Amino acid sequence: MSSFLNPRKKVAALGASSVALMLFALPAQAAVTEETAFVFNTFSFLVNGVLVMWMAAGFAMLEAGLVRSKNTAAICLKNIALYSVAGLTFYLVGYNLLYTGVSEGSFSGFIGTFSFLYDSSDAEFALLSADATTEEMITAVTSSGYSVMSDWFFQMVFVAATASIVSGTLAERIKFWPFMIFICVLTAIIYPIQASWSWGGGWLSELGFSDFAGSSIVHSVGGWAALTGAIILGPRKGKFSADGKVKPIPGSNLPLATLGTFILWMGWFGFNGGSQLALGSAADAVAMAIVFVNTNIAASAGVVVAMSLTQILYKKIDLTMALNGALAGLVAITAGPDVSHAYMSVIIGGIGGAIVVFAVPLLDRLKIDDVVGAIPVHLCAGIWGTLAVGIFGSGDIASQLTGIVAIGAFTVICSAIVWFALKATVGIRISEEEEYNGLDVSELGLEAYPEFGRGSQKLV
Repeated sequence: MSSFLNPRKKVAALGASSVALMLFALPAQAAVTEETAFVFNTFSFLVNGVLVMWMAAGFAMLEAGLVRSKNTAAICLKNIALYSVAGLTFYLVGYNLLYTGVSEGSFSGFIGTFSFLYDSSDAEFALLSADATTEEMITAVTSSGYSVMSDWFFQMVFVAATASIVSGTLAERIKFWPFMIFICVLTAIIYPIQASWSWGGGWLSELGFSDFAGSSIVHSVGGWAALTGAIILGPRKGKFSADGKVKPIPGSNLPLATLGTFILWMGWFGFNGGSQLALGSAADAVAMAIVFVNTNIAASAGVVVAMSLTQILYKKIDLTMALNGALAGLVAITAGPDVSHAYMSVIIGGIGGAIVVFAVPLLDRLKIDDVVGAIPVHLCAGIWGTLAVGIFGSGDIASQLTGIVAIGAFTVICSAIVWFALKATVGIRISEEEEYNGLDVSELGLEAYPEFGRGSQKLV
């Protein structure tokens, strides 16, 4: 797909140019050749895509650290499985639903095509297979702005990030195969359709909805799907007592959870920075640098605010809140890192960190069991970040609210249909005995920490 036809690309390019012109008076420069820009743009997609792929490891380590040891191997399996499934489903049908023909056909503006498979362009295949290249062949390839499959790869790893959000919330009590069926539907159908409304040039894009790297399109979608699943699935045994009290169930490995957070933080530079979708000009390079800095500052503010609030409210500093504060700051800035000055990023990220501190106990009061705190981080902070574009950026509040409500309603309705269908057919919850023994033993037949011995695994 041509970069000039991709609405996400056009929005990013316009944002980059405006930011660069406002902040810098760039001297006149000789433009790079079209082929050079093609190489740099493709390189940016591939390298930043690898950073986003590395976030899959971050999610795995974060979740492995926040579940009990008897469920560690199972959560690791879910994370590598969902990444693999996302890659296949997005290749089979997801990319075309998101980007191909969204502005055409009977459902113009609402959905792409159901055509199967997505491969390089004819021009790229011809260039690879030619015994000798010509200027016309090179122009036919480079005029698109970047390699076709580099764009596919970068878009695919975003889908996998959405799926990773769901696994942490529903950990320790959901069956493996029904969970994977849901991930297939989420990555093949639900995510691509709603993303086509904005990034594919659909009706939200026409309305003026703005979400640079996916506070709503990626993170809130994962959060809505996780929230719906958590309500239908129910809490873990022992999480809430009969008299309504909440019994904390601590994670098994906080150093591992901390490592996972740092990996996610690092991967987020590719998530947000790569969403500039170009690196073929000085303006693109300046804009990407600004995005990197704003991303880092927002995460830092999220940590500091979360630490400070837990000290004030609970007289102790909560490490898990600090970790989720970092992630909430990252999620919050994701909708508008291209249009935020650094001081705005402090405010946006700091409010994201505060949201987590107050949203986690709220979920407990509602008896919604979220093992890793993904709903406060990805859903609540994602909504805030999307609104922040209308407050601090160039977005319109009405358009941002419309997008939040539309994406949320669509995701919840579709997720509920799938979850209830699975519950009524194959079932989605493991037995009480299996939950007591842990998913490592009951579904995998092994243990992540065998030296601890099964005798140490007790129901909390």
